[in-house]
Amino acid sequence: MKQCRNDMKEESMRISAKRLLRLLAAAGLAAFAAAPAGAQETFTLRFNHVLAPSEPFHAGFQNWAKRVEERTKGGLKIEIFHSAQLGVEEDIIEQIRQGANVGQNTDSARLGNYVPSIAVMNGPYFVDTLEDVWKLSDSPSLKKWQEELATQHGLKVVCFDWVQGFRHFFTNKPIRTPQDLAGLRIRTPPAPIWQESIRALGAAPTAMAFGEMYPGLQQQAIDGVELVYANIPGGRFYEVLKYANETKHIMLINFEVVSAQWFDTLPAEYQAALVEECKAAGRETSQKIAETADSIKADLQKRGMEVVSDIDLAAFKKVGEAAYEKLGITEAKNAVQAELGKK
Repeated sequence: MKQCRNDMKEESMRISAKRLLRLLAAAGLAAFAAAPAGAQETFTLRFNHVLAPSEPFHAGFQNWAKRVEERTKGGLKIEIFHSAQLGVEEDIIEQIRQGANVGQNTDSARLGNYVPSIAVMNGPYFVDTLEDVWKLSDSPSLKKWQEELATQHGLKVVCFDWVQGFRHFFTNKPIRTPQDLAGLRIRTPPAPIWQESIRALGAAPTAMAFGEMYPGLQQQAIDGVELVYANIPGGRFYEVLKYANETKHIMLINFEVVSAQWFDTLPAEYQAALVEECKAAGRETSQKIAETADSIKADLQKRGMEVVSDIDLAAFKKVGEAAYEKLGITEAKNAVQAELGKK
C-alpha cells in the first residue's frame, strides 16, 4: 500500500513537472511573439569637441544628436562631450583611426597630416562665403581626398558643413598690415598649414592646445591668438586681449570625423541618417553663427575690446600665398578653386 502511494506521488510530480515545462514554453513563446521581429542592434557614438558649452557649435552638435536618435528610433545615439572632455584632438583622432566608437570635430589642417592636399581648405583666403563651402561637397578633388582618408587612414568624414566664420587676429596692439605682426607670437594649432599660414601672414606661430591659450596669454607665453568671434566670449579672451583685428584670413571649415571601420558596421539607413543630419544641422548652425557675428562683436566692444577694421586685405592675401607654396599644395588649391569656378 505504501509503495502504491509512493508510485502515485511520483506520477503526480512527473505530471506537474510536465505542466510546468509546458507553461514555461508557452510563456517563452508569448515573450518571443511580443518582441519585435529582428530587434534592432543599437549603436553609440561618443563625440568630442574642444569648444565651451556656451558656443553655438555645442548646441548644434546636440541638435545633430537629437535628429539622428529620432530618425533611427533610438538605434543610433550620439553623446556630446564639450571642452575636450574625452581628450585632446590629436589623441582622439588616433583613437578614431584604431576603430573606436568616438568622433571628433576637427579641421582640414589636422587631416592634412594624413592627406596633405586637403589642408588647402584651412589656408589663407581659400574661400569667401558659406555658399563657396557648400559647393565644396561636389568637388571631385575633395571627394578623392575624403576617400583616401577613409581607405588609407581609417578616418571617415561624415560632413564638413560646419563653419565657424572668419578667423581674425586678437592682440594687444592694432594690426593693419602684415608688417604689424612682425615679432608677435601667435598661438596656432599644431598642424603645418596653421603654422605656415600664420608665418606667411607675418607673425611667429606658436603651437598650443586650445585650453592653454588663456593661461598662455596671462603668462605672456604668447602675444595673441587667431580665432573666430564666437570663441572670444566663451574663452573670456576679452579679459587679456585688447584688439580684434578683422583680417578674415581663414574661413574656418570644420570636419566631423568618425572611424571608417566603425561607420561600416552601421546599417545603411543609420549611415544615411548620420551623414544627412550632420549636413543639415551644420548648415543651420553655420548660418546662425554668421547672423550673430555682429552682435558678438558689439558685446565685445562693450566689454572694452577695440575693433580694427581698416585692414590692408590685399597685402594679407598676397603674402598668404607663401603658405601654399611652402607646403607644396598650390596646385591642389588651384584645382579646387577651379572646380568652384573661382579660377
